[in-house]
Amino acid sequence: MNVLERHEYILQQLSLHGRVEVKALVDYFNTSEVTVRADLRKLEKENKLKRFHGGAQSLDSLPHTIKEPESEIKLESRYKINASAKERIAVAAADMVSPGSSVILDSGSTTHLVANHIAEHGGVIAITNNLPAAQALADAPNTTLVICGGTYRAKTKSLHGTKAEQCLDGVSADMLFIGADGIEPDKGITTFNEGYSISAVMAACARSIVAVVDSTKVGRVGFNRVLATETIDILVTDDGIKGEQVQAFEEKGVKVVIA
Repeated sequence: MNVLERHEYILQQLSLHGRVEVKALVDYFNTSEVTVRADLRKLEKENKLKRFHGGAQSLDSLPHTIKEPESEIKLESRYKINASAKERIAVAAADMVSPGSSVILDSGSTTHLVANHIAEHGGVIAITNNLPAAQALADAPNTTLVICGGTYRAKTKSLHGTKAEQCLDGVSADMLFIGADGIEPDKGITTFNEGYSISAVMAACARSIVAVVDSTKVGRVGFNRVLATETIDILVTDDGIKGEQVQAFEEKGVKVVIA
């Protein structure tokens, strides 16, 4: 990627998300921090952004302090994005759950939809920090529901922090369902938000990790790495995924299920 392409990408990300971070750009461009910082300095001289330690923000966000990335869409709006594909993904994922098994559901709209379909049959032990998922499972037949208590995060309607993570101490589950802001064969699951540390704790508790991610997120890279690709066992997505992306995931040992 040449310098003009890098600059175009940086400005595109600023327009979409309000800020960029040096580490994420280094990973995406597969280049050095020196190169990325030089790109940001040049764009700042052209009055196209404002640098801060570790990254840069769009001029539109000034004079305010750095805000949560615009790309982290509120949960209510996420259901509308690729809605039919998410529903198919949820059905396919829920079909993987056997009666009597134990499942962990992370936060997110697609994991909530998975919970809806698991609840139709019930007969499971369900552990979640996802309040809409918990509500869906609350009246499921023959179901034991464990809710991870912690600090409430309104944007995702989920619980996070040390207290939530402590709820998972000693837990051993059959399967974890996890969503993503982005997933990419080399970068794994990434996010634009800060409430992601519990996901790794959940993954350590599960024998099988199932990523439920629609194709609009495939190839997208967020600022924060949640899980490495090698930790994912199954990716359930839709037919919008490209053939070369499927191959790249399979080469990493991930089984790709297209719903």
